[in-house]
Amino acid sequence: MNLNKAIVLGRVAQDPEARTTPSGQQVCNFTIVTNRIWSQNGQKQQAAEFHNIVLWRRLAEIASQYLKKGGLVLVEGRIQTRSWQDKTGMKRYRTEIIGESMQLGPKVLGEQPTPQTKEEEIPIIEEKEDGEINVEDIPF
Repeated sequence: MNLNKAIVLGRVAQDPEARTTPSGQQVCNFTIVTNRIWSQNGQKQQAAEFHNIVLWRRLAEIASQYLKKGGLVLVEGRIQTRSWQDKTGMKRYRTEIIGESMQLGPKVLGEQPTPQTKEEEIPIIEEKEDGEINVEDIPF
């Protein structure tokens, strides 16, 4: 059995770029940034990952109309790597998520959401080295 499924929830890194192919299909490209936060030796660590997204047809129209830099979005789709030769003859590769469904995040009333918009901090429940979770760390 094979499965190629990607689910990414993050912020839009730059305004989406929409265009129409010569055959008349709408296509939209943008990047989603996801953050990973963990603790190492008592120090909070953070790393960002950038995901290239490609949407087609109606999803491309919706994304180009409603998504803006900093907006929250969830994209579900499949991972695809394509290759081409650049002008110097070198072979290039690009891994993308081809979106099959999308959910737009909430809008902030009266302003456009940006990465600097203050959000409610979500508690992090961490697993101990022995694989156990301390019940007292659960906030409910």
